[in-house]
Amino acid sequence: MRIIPIASGKGGVGKSLIAANLAIALGQAGKSVFLADLDLGGSNLHMILGLRPRREGLGAFLSRPGAKFEDAIMETDYPNLRFIPGDSEIPGLANLAPGQKSKAIRNLRSLQADYLIMDLGAGTSFNILDFFLMSRRGLIITTPAPTATVNAYLFLKNAAFRLLQASFKRHSPAWVYLEGLKKDGAALQRIYIPQIIESVKTRDPESYASYLERVSRFRPRLVLNMLENPEDGDKAGRLRRSCREYLDMDMEHLGIVYRDDIQDTALRSRLPILIYKPLSVLSQAILRIADKLIQTEADPEDDFPAGGYLEETYQTARMEAEVDFNAKIDYIEELLQSGALSTGDLIETVKTQQMELNQLKKENQFLKSRLVKLLEKP
Repeated sequence: MRIIPIASGKGGVGKSLIAANLAIALGQAGKSVFLADLDLGGSNLHMILGLRPRREGLGAFLSRPGAKFEDAIMETDYPNLRFIPGDSEIPGLANLAPGQKSKAIRNLRSLQADYLIMDLGAGTSFNILDFFLMSRRGLIITTPAPTATVNAYLFLKNAAFRLLQASFKRHSPAWVYLEGLKKDGAALQRIYIPQIIESVKTRDPESYASYLERVSRFRPRLVLNMLENPEDGDKAGRLRRSCREYLDMDMEHLGIVYRDDIQDTALRSRLPILIYKPLSVLSQAILRIADKLIQTEADPEDDFPAGGYLEETYQTARMEAEVDFNAKIDYIEELLQSGALSTGDLIETVKTQQMELNQLKKENQFLKSRLVKLLEKP
């Protein structure tokens, strides 16, 4: 079973939309799929699927003695897709105890299917990171917005640090060194992961070898969501460079998805976009991502692509951004010619997008000013 955890550094980047529709796409391709809502503090994936909430979900299984995991599994009307809802109404469920987390991981791994897709909560808590690290090739969803890409980077930084912690035996020289760094939050914030690794290499070669073995099997994959134009796709390359330079980590680019307000209409209709409008640019982008996953099924989990292949994935994503943008323009022209979209509607859309761009510029200026202040500190 291929386990695909889907995470993001912050909320509002379309993570659940990608998770739900990707699961449906794989099911339509004939693959048996489980979709698990692991955003336990705010479970709402059932709404995107158009399903009614139910009392017996994953939260009930984890918090009620004697509850059966099978009772948390729902059949759906979508081909080959079964759903495991969360329970956001159970207080404190977002903060799982270690025993509950282990119980969840153990039962999720026991499922029999081609794919297990897990929609994780936003943020970098240990629970979210450990669910993400159930797979060596989890998906990071982000958008071109500066705050989103920064938070995606911070998520991966925390994942790398979690890998470090998991690699060192308790009370080993490397473990003692890392514990000392954790006590000095300011120093830990300034230090680069490669610097930590070099220090560990000198202090504790055995722990260093253990970390290399773990990190060599970790290759997250990126999906850039909510693009407005092809130039937005360049943000993926910048995120990759930051990860390579500061985290000693590389990423595969799995694909791009353009923003489409029709998703809001689909949600109000209680239908996934893939069902509501399968020929839309958004739906076709998700189908394309599903196809890429299927194409790599035969690859062994430990067989990671070389740097040349990874570079190709970014080149392919740039081409996809151009093609999908042209498809969006063609669609708008068709609507204008048919009268389904008036010139006034188009002007209003442009105005809304301009307001969003202005907001993004303000966020960008704010982040730059904070960065300058941080660099000025001794």
